[in-house]
Amino acid sequence: MPTASRRSFWRLAATVLASSLLLVGALSLKPCRAEAEPVALTFDDLPVMSINDDADYQRTTMARLIKGLHRHHYPAFGFAIGGDVESGPDHLGERLLNEWMEAGFPVGNHTWSHNSLNKTPVETYIADTARADALLRGLMRPHGQTPQWFRHPYLDTGATLEDKHRFEGWLKAHGYRVAPVTMENSDWEFSPAYDQALKTGDLAKAEAVRRAYVRYTASVVTWYRAAGLQLLGRRPAYVFLLHACRLNADSIDDLAHIFRENGLKPVSLAKAMRDPVYRRSDDWADADGDEWLTRWAHLAHKKLDWDKFPDPPSDISDESDRLDPNE
Repeated sequence: MPTASRRSFWRLAATVLASSLLLVGALSLKPCRAEAEPVALTFDDLPVMSINDDADYQRTTMARLIKGLHRHHYPAFGFAIGGDVESGPDHLGERLLNEWMEAGFPVGNHTWSHNSLNKTPVETYIADTARADALLRGLMRPHGQTPQWFRHPYLDTGATLEDKHRFEGWLKAHGYRVAPVTMENSDWEFSPAYDQALKTGDLAKAEAVRRAYVRYTASVVTWYRAAGLQLLGRRPAYVFLLHACRLNADSIDDLAHIFRENGLKPVSLAKAMRDPVYRRSDDWADADGDEWLTRWAHLAHKKLDWDKFPDPPSDISDESDRLDPNE
């Protein structure tokens, strides 16, 4: 190759190499998209939580909830109350629970009577849970499921450590694990007012309640993500407590938007529970039914920023207390 040609060739090669290095550098400096944080969606009080016992209303609630979860390809886990599964005309509770399982969603035990362990003798509570266990095993068997997870009603795990340990020993002996909660949005405070508005045909009020619920959920999700980071130095895989109610069935798209805005990705309960944080002790005799971030903070002698935790709108809370005083 002539000398002039060689010089031109090497100048071109050097230019190409420099451009390539600049491109690689630029790509390496580009910020990486943060990996989505896992959250397990768990729905308590299956088959349906509602102040409206109309069969069509409950069937529609279950159908909409399942359709919404499928639309967003969300895993979900349901905790069933045995007495509610057995009740209803024409085996309605069983039919609804079967629909949930046929949709591909697993089921856990939420007792027979939805009583508080803090207010019930532990042997009575064990018998109540065992009654639900017997019913659920029979219903779950055709779906290839067995009950493996238990969720305490009201998150009451025992007023004394002796009661807590006694009941947890029974659970372990019968193949159960406790499903903790690290995120919740008080949907049970909004749900009765929403049910009542739909029952009376006041669609404008129903939508106002629903919008208030969505706004509130957005604020508490932000708080819990900050609280997890504050307590643990990282954000854990969350377990979100929701309820199988019409309010959630009609708000799935808005909840999905909140998850996306917060970088949360719904995963199965089993996957969320692989986070090592759930191996932490929650050995606290707690009379208030607190979720697990609060339990861990108490045991670690740390304080969460509860002053910034939002309260549900008082008018909605007051109406819901009037409509459903048992909650």
